[in-house]
Amino acid sequence: MSTQALPGIKQFEMTDRVAIITGGSKGLGLAMAAGLASAGAKIMIVNRNAEEGKQAAEELAKTYNTEAIAFGADVTNPEQVDAMAKKAMDTFGRIDVLINNAGINIRGSIDELTYEEFQKVMEVNVNGLWLTSKAVVPHMKKAGWGRIINLASTLGLVGLANRTPYTSSKGAVVQMTRALGLELAPFNICVNAICPGPFLTEMNLPIADSEEAKKFIVGATAMARWGELKEIQGVAIFLASDASSYVTGSMLTVDGGWTAK
Repeated sequence: MSTQALPGIKQFEMTDRVAIITGGSKGLGLAMAAGLASAGAKIMIVNRNAEEGKQAAEELAKTYNTEAIAFGADVTNPEQVDAMAKKAMDTFGRIDVLINNAGINIRGSIDELTYEEFQKVMEVNVNGLWLTSKAVVPHMKKAGWGRIINLASTLGLVGLANRTPYTSSKGAVVQMTRALGLELAPFNICVNAICPGPFLTEMNLPIADSEEAKKFIVGATAMARWGELKEIQGVAIFLASDASSYVTGSMLTVDGGWTAK
């Protein structure tokens, strides 16, 4: 048997790889940052609250014995996003992985929501993702290797009432992932999306104990529970590593079976 068929576990090692995680100071973003750090990656946490990001980076560096820095930036601001990429290159000399995790959710029926609220969700969840991807792609092309991981949602694949801003934005993330996957494949840059289901993040705390959550969210999962933050880490490491070299333009659901029912 050829040893080429047995590459082994080293495919998941990320020693010396550099990963930028937007919205990485808490919730799923911090969990994914920790997962990549545990695999050996160097980390840049990006979020609007610079002090919160600094604390997260310091904790990652201490816990995983890796380099980790923070950078304060609004992903909807082109100048700040360009400065983000420059800071990463100046500090580490490379950008291997971008996890587009920054996002917001504004709930409500269409007759209750304002146009400004709809625009705000689209601006962060869609425009911000496009801007950050645009900023890192030239560096990945030059290196001949890259991974872009977009945080979509199960609500980018199926609908839910009273979520028009969020579902529209995450549907756009799904399509952007497919388009970028096709566009960047010739440069050995893989672009994929993670579609989380019901994780008990700060974004979901307002509805955690509601009847809607019990019936239509947690009650609809095959596993009948909220996801734990650590359960996003495996798929993030896979998509960020050499192990995903033949995966691009794909949506990986991590939803406890929610979309299977």
